[in-house]
Amino acid sequence: MKKRKGPPQSQLTDEQLLDELQRRAVLYFWDTADPRTGLVKDRASNFAVDDYTEASTAATGYGLAALAIGADHGWLSRSEAETRARDTLQFLLSMPNQHGWMLHFVDKRTGQRTWNSEYSSIDTVLLLAGAIVCSEFFSSEDSTNEISVLVDTLYRRIDWWWMLTNGGAKPEKRILSQGWYPESQFIGYNYGSYSEAILLYLLGLGAPKNTLPKETWDAIARPTQTYHDVVSLQGGPIFIHQMPSGFFNFRNQRDRVGYDYWVSSTNAMNIHRQFCLDRSAQFQTYAEGFWGLNASDGPKGYTAYGATEETHDGTVSPTGAISSIPFTPALALSAAQSLYRVQGLWGKYGFANAFNIDKNWFSPDVIGIDLGMALLSIENYRSGLVWTLMHSFYSSGPALRAAGFHLTLEPNPRPVYSPVPDSILK
Repeated sequence: MKKRKGPPQSQLTDEQLLDELQRRAVLYFWDTADPRTGLVKDRASNFAVDDYTEASTAATGYGLAALAIGADHGWLSRSEAETRARDTLQFLLSMPNQHGWMLHFVDKRTGQRTWNSEYSSIDTVLLLAGAIVCSEFFSSEDSTNEISVLVDTLYRRIDWWWMLTNGGAKPEKRILSQGWYPESQFIGYNYGSYSEAILLYLLGLGAPKNTLPKETWDAIARPTQTYHDVVSLQGGPIFIHQMPSGFFNFRNQRDRVGYDYWVSSTNAMNIHRQFCLDRSAQFQTYAEGFWGLNASDGPKGYTAYGATEETHDGTVSPTGAISSIPFTPALALSAAQSLYRVQGLWGKYGFANAFNIDKNWFSPDVIGIDLGMALLSIENYRSGLVWTLMHSFYSSGPALRAAGFHLTLEPNPRPVYSPVPDSILK
C-alpha cells in the first residue's frame, strides 16, 4: 500500500477531501486484513495501536471491493491487490459454513467462530457482493480466471432455500431468516420488511443455484414514513437506505411492486438531516449542523440510532452523512467539510465512527462496514465504478428482472410509490 502524508487539515478542496477519505478507507482494508487469511477486522483504533482480532465477514466483503477501488486509483498495485484477492477467496472457501452461509464474526487469524456468532444471511451477502465487484474488476486481466472461479464457487454453494424455509421446516415461508445458530438453530427474526436486506433478496433472485422464487420480493413489507411532507420507505438507521445502493444503481427505476428506491433513499437522507435540524435547540451536535443517525458507536456503547424520538441522543455518524453523497451530494460534501474541521475526529483511517458534542464524547475507533459504505458511495458518485462492475456480473440482470425493475421516465418530483401498469407486469 502506497503511503503518503495527507495535506494540511485546513487546505482541502472537496476533491482532495474525497481522495483522502477514499485513500484512508482503502488503507484500513489493506492494513487490518490478516496478510495470510485476508480477513478484515470488524473495527480498528483510528488513533493508536490496537489488539483487536475479531474480523467481520461483511467487512471482508467491503475489503474485496476496496482492492478494486484501490487498484483503480493507483493506491494499490494491481498485482498486489489481485494476489490479496485470490488469497482471501481461497481462505474463505476453507472456512466453516452452513449450507454456504458464513459466520458474522470470526478470528481474523484462523477464520474460527468468535463471540458465539451466528451464520448470518446479510453478512454473507455483503461478503459475496464485495467479492463480485472484485471479481469483475480483475477478470479482464486474470488469464487464469481463478478469481472469477473462486467467487462463482462461493456463490453456488449458498443454499438460499435452506435459509428461506428454516431448513425445510417451513416450506411455505417466503422471507429469509436473519441467520442460524448451532446452539439454537434459526433466528426467530426474519427480513420481512424493507431494509438493507433488499440486497440479500436481489442476490438470491439472481443466484445460479437454489435461486429464490420471485414471490420473495413481493413478500417484503414496505411501510412508508412521512416527515415534513417528505415520504420515504420506513427505516431507522440511515445505513438501511444506503447499503443496497452501494452495489446497485436504482436511479430512474421502479420494481414490480411500484417502488422507486432511489427516490425513497434520497428522501430519507433529507428526513434524517431535517430531523436533526429540528432538534438543534436540544442538542449541541445538531445545533452545529451535524447529522447522520446511524447504527454506530455511542457514549453508552454500540446503538442503532435513527430518525425517531426514541433512538437519538445527539450522537451522529460521519460516514452516515458522507454515504448520502450519491443521493444528496451538496449535503454530503458540506457535511464532510464541516466534519473535517472538528478537532479530534480525523485520524489514520479518516473520520472516527461517531461523536457526541453534548457529551464531549468521540469514538476512538472506526468500523469496517461503515468505512466500506462510505468508500463505495464516494466511488459511485465520482465514477460509478462499483455500479458498473456489479451490473456486468452474470446474476445482476436476472436478479433485477425477477424483481421487475424497469426504467421509468417521470417528471420530478417522482413519488416513492406509483402503481405499475399491467403491461409492464406481464
